[in-house]
Amino acid sequence: MKKCFLILMMLGLPLSASAVEQTAFTIRSTEIKKQPYSDAQTLATLPDKASVKIVLRKGGWVSISSAQGSGWVKMLNLRSNSTGEERGDNGLRSLFNMGRSGSSGITVATGVRGLSEEDLKTASPNPDELAKMKNFAVSQAQAEKFARVGKLNSQTLDYIPAQ
Repeated sequence: MKKCFLILMMLGLPLSASAVEQTAFTIRSTEIKKQPYSDAQTLATLPDKASVKIVLRKGGWVSISSAQGSGWVKMLNLRSNSTGEERGDNGLRSLFNMGRSGSSGITVATGVRGLSEEDLKTASPNPDELAKMKNFAVSQAQAEKFARVGKLNSQTLDYIPAQ
C-alpha cells in the first residue's frame, strides 16, 4: 500500500508543477482584481497581449502573475500561449485531463435548459421578472461605448424568414 501511494505521489508532482508553469496572454485590456469577483478592488490593468503565468483557476477566474502585478483576472480574457507546448508534459497528464479540450486544456461550458412543448403551452407572463429585466436596458450610446471599448465590429444580419 505504501508503494502505491509513493508511486502516485511521484506521478503527481510533475503534473502539478507543469500546470503551475502554464503561460497565457490577454486578448484585451484586463483588470487585475484583488479577489476573484467583478466588484473586487482593481490592483492594476494588463494591456492587450500581455504575458501572464497562470497560478490557479477558480470558477471563471484565474489567479495570475505578471510583470504588472499578481491577482485575479477573468478566464475569458486569456488565451494559452501560442506554441501550445507546456513544459513538463510527459503524456501522463492527458490521462487526468479527459474533461478538458482545446490547446489550453481549459473547458468552458455554457448551457441553457431546453423548454419542452408542455413548458411552452403552460407558460405565463411574470410581471415582476419583466420589471427586473428592464433594469438591464441600455441606451444606444451606452451600447456603442461598450462596443468601442471591447473592440467589437458592427455586423448586419438578415432576419430569418418565417416558415
